[in-house]
Amino acid sequence: MFLENVRKGLCSDCAALAAMLCTIVNRRTRSLHGPCPVTTFGPKACMLQNPKAIMHIQDPASQRLTWNKPPKSVLVIKKIRDASLLQPFKELCVYLTEVNNMIVYVEKKVLEDPAIANDDNFGPVKKKFCTFREDYDDISNQIDFIICLGGDGTLLYASSLFQGSVPPVMAFHLGSLGFLTPFNFENFQSQVTQVIEGNAALVLRSRLKVKVVKEHREKMTVQNGIEENGVAPTNIEKEVGKQIMQYQVLNEVVVDRGPSSYLSNVDVFLDGHLITTVQGDGVIVSTPTGSTAYAAAAGASMIHPNVPAIMITPICPHSLSFRPIVVPAGVELKIMLSPDARNTAWVSFDGRKRQEICHGDSISITTSCYPLPSICFQDPVSDWFESLAECLHWNVRKKQNNFVEEEF
Repeated sequence: MFLENVRKGLCSDCAALAAMLCTIVNRRTRSLHGPCPVTTFGPKACMLQNPKAIMHIQDPASQRLTWNKPPKSVLVIKKIRDASLLQPFKELCVYLTEVNNMIVYVEKKVLEDPAIANDDNFGPVKKKFCTFREDYDDISNQIDFIICLGGDGTLLYASSLFQGSVPPVMAFHLGSLGFLTPFNFENFQSQVTQVIEGNAALVLRSRLKVKVVKEHREKMTVQNGIEENGVAPTNIEKEVGKQIMQYQVLNEVVVDRGPSSYLSNVDVFLDGHLITTVQGDGVIVSTPTGSTAYAAAAGASMIHPNVPAIMITPICPHSLSFRPIVVPAGVELKIMLSPDARNTAWVSFDGRKRQEICHGDSISITTSCYPLPSICFQDPVSDWFESLAECLHWNVRKKQNNFVEEEF
């Protein structure tokens, strides 16, 4: 009798446990971990696999570049309308084409610069270039790696050109800030050679996959029957379907109040649940890379690029308790205008593609499975702290003097 009661008790406990597990599975269908990043970068580059990796998460210091085949094509991105970059640009292109016999891709508007177009000595090199136009030509499967000449904006621009897998990016510091550009140009030949040989460390900078869904409205002129009294025909907006746009964002998505003098009033959802309503100038949703950009200026913490996370930072919130928060990389955020919002909002992606958000429109944000593989000067940890010290002067303070021992 005793054993029978024990069996019944165990059966009931097992049933309760099974019911609880079923409830958990039904309640939680999305992993809190970010998507496993694709570790092939362009047609020829990939991550060197580390046999000592634990739980498939590599130590940042062990992330190394390797090539399946020797790289043959390189995209050179140069900051437009900057005369100081003309000579470095020419030297780099001559080295890549003449010494390394590589195919160089350059944006067409770069070659339209009079200082380049009218340089007869540079003509033979220029004839070897392959050119493209942004938003017209797809070069995503033709580039083996990327070299950026300029500031952080050139890296953001490189990211925008690749909506899928991104080739490795080598960024030279020839701009104003240079937080994301660790290489100096003085010894560019040896540094580029090391990258071509596969002797380089990588930091995988996560990106945000953003989907904007807009209620497509068409303005129509409707005769209201009172035009004869001097009243002009009225314009109304008619919903004629939905417009969907997708973006890959390296730094941040910024939702703000635009030109309106009213506070922005937007609802923020996390995995379908309303977590807060932002009443202020706006909200920033940033990657760890973007945590040192606009988010840092708005009072957020700075996060190392290897941390899988998404940061939510309010812009001048009308609340004393609204602090920036960090959420797991695997969640899905959705931002919409609150039903009682007085005005529309505006959204931009890494400072580009700015557009208006109206009632019924939505912005869905989650971590992309296509990171940007940024080539390190030393390693991911050393480079990051070096940038904090050199660019942002992090924790710069005059040191306190020690006690002077009294002489007796």
